[in-house]
Amino acid sequence: MDVSKQRLLLATRNAHKTREVREILGEGFLVEDLDAVVGFPEVEETGATFEANARLKALSASALYDGWVVADDSGLEVDALGGDPGVRSARFAGETATMEDNRALLLERLQRADGPARRGRFQCVLALARSGEVVRTFSGAVEGFIALSARGTRGFGYDPLFIPEGGMLTFAEISAEEKHALSHRGRALAALARFLCPA
Repeated sequence: MDVSKQRLLLATRNAHKTREVREILGEGFLVEDLDAVVGFPEVEETGATFEANARLKALSASALYDGWVVADDSGLEVDALGGDPGVRSARFAGETATMEDNRALLLERLQRADGPARRGRFQCVLALARSGEVVRTFSGAVEGFIALSARGTRGFGYDPLFIPEGGMLTFAEISAEEKHALSHRGRALAALARFLCPA
């Protein structure tokens, strides 16, 4: 193991999320996820907020892991839907729904919405924990609009539907580097990196 790198356990089994965190944090970090370790139970995301769910996941993993643990909870909030899908972003169309199902339901619910009514934002909260205690949380958000249809093949989740404010392309149509510079997760991880590796 490269001892010059800051080691982090990311409390997820979502390979897309792990890849994105590795890309954003870069070479100075060694990021593993729950697929790299044995014996971690699934954590039910029962929190009413992104922060509550991030804390639940971070605390559960850090009680069983010797080192820094970071847990991410994030999702899409749409004004016309009263903030939905929110904390249920991954389960918007049901517990066994695919992301394609979730995107289809979102577009269906927004059929009569146009212009400012399609405003929304991605939110991300990271909880950093060690030895069974949350040390600090970090948050990031990006404002934007929901496209009329899915566009682009990059990214994951709701990326094909989300146009960041001031842009014309969805997160799934721009490069990973461009997305990371704008995204909710990119902003939260930048704050985390400054905390763990201050200049």
